[in-house]
Amino acid sequence: MPLNASALREWTFEPRHQTYTDRETLLYAMSVGFGADPLDVRELPFFYERDLKAVPTMAAVLCHLGAWTVDPRTGITRSKVVHGEQRLTFHAPLPAAGHLVANSRVIGAEDKGADKGALVHVERVISNADTGEALATIVQTSFCRADGGFGDSFGPTFTPHALPERAPDLVVDTATRLDAALLYRLNVDRNPLHVDPEAATRAGFPRPILHGLCTYGIGARLVISKLLNYAPERLRAFDVRFSSAVFPGETLSFEFWRDGDVISFQAFVRERGKKVLDNGRALVG
Repeated sequence: MPLNASALREWTFEPRHQTYTDRETLLYAMSVGFGADPLDVRELPFFYERDLKAVPTMAAVLCHLGAWTVDPRTGITRSKVVHGEQRLTFHAPLPAAGHLVANSRVIGAEDKGADKGALVHVERVISNADTGEALATIVQTSFCRADGGFGDSFGPTFTPHALPERAPDLVVDTATRLDAALLYRLNVDRNPLHVDPEAATRAGFPRPILHGLCTYGIGARLVISKLLNYAPERLRAFDVRFSSAVFPGETLSFEFWRDGDVISFQAFVRERGKKVLDNGRALVG
């Protein structure tokens, strides 16, 4: 059914607080592939609590809003929702442990048509709860595949980052674990779509899919390791569009372009001929 734009315009979120420790930081890093080679000392700061560094994209799972779209007032068909786009701007390095607060709001909804679904954009600003320092701003776009046709779009629209029209400067293939979704869901997102075959079938998939944010975090890991010499503090923004599902165990093939302080990227599952990430943009310092 069409979503309820008037309800979304007025939607309010209570501030979300979270205290996290090195345990959450270690889990996130390992869930996106750091430590796959435990003897690689360059990765030690991401999976060993001594001199621990947080992967910046861990901000995406902190002060999480939970399954708020299940509220019937939204008009959203929860079983048909997938992650559409993710934008993350970093204002300061994410601490390896800390006390955070997030303030969130629905900033827009786009009607793509009755047979094309809708996009809902939610902004979440995460700050240090003790000092008030802003750490990251997240804009998460949900693709509500069954909820177009409401005819009342509002808020901003986002122009996808244009990829360079030349051969990539770097191509990296990386395998995902068969249990990647089972590990990643321990961060925060326990949507049954990623673990329950029946839930995946209801959503139109042949089997459970990998979290889009896990694929997103894998991309950040490759940027940090292959292009930033393992310096996560150099990552200033990380944006992407999710274009197709990934199944745990598949090999991801990333293509990267470097143009000054902008790294463009996309990713494929070659064996299925599917592009899974598109219009990727990392801003680095």
